Amino acid sequence: MTKQTRGLQFPLILLAVLPATGWATNGYFSHGSSIAEKGLAGAGAAYSQDALSAATNPAGMVWQGDRWDLGAALFAPSRQYTVTGAPTGPGSLAPGSVESENEMFIIPQYGRNWMLGKKNSIGISIYGNGGMNTEYKAGSGPGTFGGGTAGVDLSQLFVATTFAQKMSDSASWGVSGIIAYQRFEATGLSNFGGFSTDSTKLTNNGTDTSTGIGIRLGVQGEVSPGVTLGASYQPKIDMSEFDSYAGLFAEKGDFDIPSTLTVGFAWHISKSRVFLVDVQKINYSDVKSVSNSASLLGTSCPGNGCLGGSNGAGFGWEDMTVVKLGYEWSNDDQWTWRLGFSQTDQPIPNREVNFNILAPGVIEQHVTFGFTRALSSQSDFNFALMIAPSSSVSGPNANDSTQTIELEMDQYEIAASYSKRF
Repeated sequence: MTKQTRGLQFPLILLAVLPATGWATNGYFSHGSSIAEKGLAGAGAAYSQDALSAATNPAGMVWQGDRWDLGAALFAPSRQYTVTGAPTGPGSLAPGSVESENEMFIIPQYGRNWMLGKKNSIGISIYGNGGMNTEYKAGSGPGTFGGGTAGVDLSQLFVATTFAQKMSDSASWGVSGIIAYQRFEATGLSNFGGFSTDSTKLTNNGTDTSTGIGIRLGVQGEVSPGVTLGASYQPKIDMSEFDSYAGLFAEKGDFDIPSTLTVGFAWHISKSRVFLVDVQKINYSDVKSVSNSASLLGTSCPGNGCLGGSNGAGFGWEDMTVVKLGYEWSNDDQWTWRLGFSQTDQPIPNREVNFNILAPGVIEQHVTFGFTRALSSQSDFNFALMIAPSSSVSGPNANDSTQTIELEMDQYEIAASYSKRF
């Protein structure tokens, strides 16, 4: 096996493994991309550190030199819903608490960067930036929505090819061409058939896939001694439809990837200490199947407002603004330490809790820790730990006003990577 062939093994393995995973943090977007950024609660728009930095800001790749980074995260989300109040009719849910299965996921990542002279670089970054997985077992009963085991499984994979260029000794710009790939499956929703434009493409149709092409633009530069600013923007990515779920998602199975805008600030307090602030805006309102209200009461089906319709019901999610704070310091040439904290308002209004039993993306805070241990002058071991404290939202059962539904989630993640410079 040649050296070049061995170098291609990592991205090919990730392409095979990553779409089988599922996760959720800020809505269904990851809290951070590279392992270094994960230790800083995802902050890094103005402070790039490795060949995964294109996932946050492609402009940072030109400062990374020739290198590759290979890592993985072990992600553990705990999701449950609780129904209080006795059932009074066909729209009622069974009282009690139900926990989702599948509480452990492995999420790999890979990045490679090549310098083209002193001022230009090209790189490839393979990562996941979104997903959601729930599975509520029916057991001997009818299941959450009366159609057996209920849940969804959404995974997103991004392959970003990045060109970056130095504009000066302290400023750069970059652009990533993105190939996006999604997998999705839904089960246990047959009782919503009367509210669908096509009940045969609503649920239990196995795994379907979707692809699209997008772009991310970024700039980064020092504006005064020790102070760096960065910004990146990824427009909405138009994805092909999930044809097997054309009766579930609005616009006949459309599930695009919403636009995101990130601005960042890095203050180099000293040669060994850096303070970071990032603000990220996730525009879930770009995607009807995510942001349209899930309320189906009074809807005449089939019609535009039904599941799968041109203005069909979604999950009712609102846009999110996430503030990320990070602090990094070094004791010596071998150890670098990181702390981070992020804060946001979860995207689910209390009037939209019914359908969001399937997608309880209610996390609002992340607390992170990380470190890098230099193994040699050309290699490092990186580690990050994330804890997302339990967060919840409660609201009335839209189909039975005597009942209340509470959605709850907490998360943990351990991540590690190996970096090699040339």
